[in-house]
Amino acid sequence: MVKKDPGQAPGETHQYDTDTGTTRLQGSLSDASTSSLVKYQTINTGTDSLLFLLAYELYTMLLAPLPGAVGYLLRKWVLKRMLADCGTGLIVGRNVTIRHPGKIRLGDNIAIDDYAVLDAKGNEIQGIVIGDNVMLGGGAVLSCKDGNISIGGNTNIAMGCIIQSGRQVSIGEKVLFGAYCYVVGGGDHRSTRVDIPIMDQGQTIKGITIGDHCWLGADVKVIDGVDIGRDAVLGAGAVVTRDVPDYAVAAGVPAEVLRDRRDSAPDTDPHIDRDPE
Repeated sequence: MVKKDPGQAPGETHQYDTDTGTTRLQGSLSDASTSSLVKYQTINTGTDSLLFLLAYELYTMLLAPLPGAVGYLLRKWVLKRMLADCGTGLIVGRNVTIRHPGKIRLGDNIAIDDYAVLDAKGNEIQGIVIGDNVMLGGGAVLSCKDGNISIGGNTNIAMGCIIQSGRQVSIGEKVLFGAYCYVVGGGDHRSTRVDIPIMDQGQTIKGITIGDHCWLGADVKVIDGVDIGRDAVLGAGAVVTRDVPDYAVAAGVPAEVLRDRRDSAPDTDPHIDRDPE
């Protein structure tokens, strides 16, 4: 099941503003009084433990690039001890980048292909939560920017996809992502003033929800603040700037709803609620 933001009711999107375009992470990295070692730990491990840093470095330098079955087995053994929670049957390919492993929770039978990134950076956040039987394609990126990402079981995220969160991105169960989709949950920069740089004007961050059983075609972009209903289909290349209803087929730039899938479903289909409330 997708874990909702604790303060968020089903179907409700909360909005909050940041005072500046500079994140707390950027602020800490620009602090001249902070040592390079502490900055490195802030970016990568999320803890000041030197013992944990040593284990992290051994994983990064020796195990991450290791080929073959030995590499798979050693990465699995080490990550089960580094991550906040990890189920059985983990498969992790070569050169997978892990940041803030203490904020990453994986279910059973997770497969992560080569060169993927799981980046759970942030202060006082839950981080990344992935359900059972999820596949993450090569080069795919899950990136927290002081936000949370939750992915339901049996979801398939193809190669090159980017999912970014500045608050809460919730993805349901059995969702299909075509290659190179971009879920832009990092917020929207304010740009109304012209006397100061855009990055100094702050952001508005709302969050994104993608319901169960959706299918996102290749190269779909989902903009912050969007709620995609269950069983929706988004055509390849669509740019989704507003909510998409349950069972809708949408496509285009910006995406427009073309039809309701229930209209062409067989009358005998027991899974279709033809009289939704």
